[in-house]
Amino acid sequence: MSYNHRQMRARWLVMGLWGLLLGATACGGKNGPNGTLDSYGRALENKDYGTAYDLMSSTYRGKVSREDYVRMMRDNSREVSETAERLRGKKGSLEVSAELAYGLGDRMLLVQEDGEWKIATNPLAFYDQSTPRGALRGFLRAYRLERWDVMLRFVPAAYREKMDVDKMKAQFMGASREAMETLINTLEANIEEPIVERGNDARMNYGDHFTVTFVKEDGQWMLKDLDN
Repeated sequence: MSYNHRQMRARWLVMGLWGLLLGATACGGKNGPNGTLDSYGRALENKDYGTAYDLMSSTYRGKVSREDYVRMMRDNSREVSETAERLRGKKGSLEVSAELAYGLGDRMLLVQEDGEWKIATNPLAFYDQSTPRGALRGFLRAYRLERWDVMLRFVPAAYREKMDVDKMKAQFMGASREAMETLINTLEANIEEPIVERGNDARMNYGDHFTVTFVKEDGQWMLKDLDN
């Protein structure tokens, strides 16, 4: 199943006078944020992960080695290809610094180092579960890429014992496929709805009368119910 693209947009935020002045000079240059994003996207498309790594900020490179970066990119080739495709041709008019909103609420953050723009966002967090919204985005991404194994990560322990990859696939691609597709489309259209957290529980109302419920287990957010 191909990824159901939603409209993407770039948003550049003004963060102080220095950023405004730097943005004014960098906007048209090859080393501006748009140029860095173009280079990064091309590197991902070409599977040139060494070049992509060189475009990461020094802070990121201080935490993640080149070898780990390349290995993780190779191990998640479908997610990398999806990211490159969604970044292709997405530009924003630069005021200053560098935040590109794309996909299902994803953001690509850039920082300037020694006059050059570097990507500061962790590109390996395809399936983040540190927040309820991150878990929801990851779940939707896994569904669109038919990563049924990854979708199991978002199932609470009480339900996971009764699930496996084949059952997960059958639930979304079997007799209820059309209803599930409609539900997923509705979730994607409402991805930015407010989420209310109370301790280890969270909920997001969406659509006319639906609610997503989340539960936090071992520090990771799970999706308890999609249409409560």
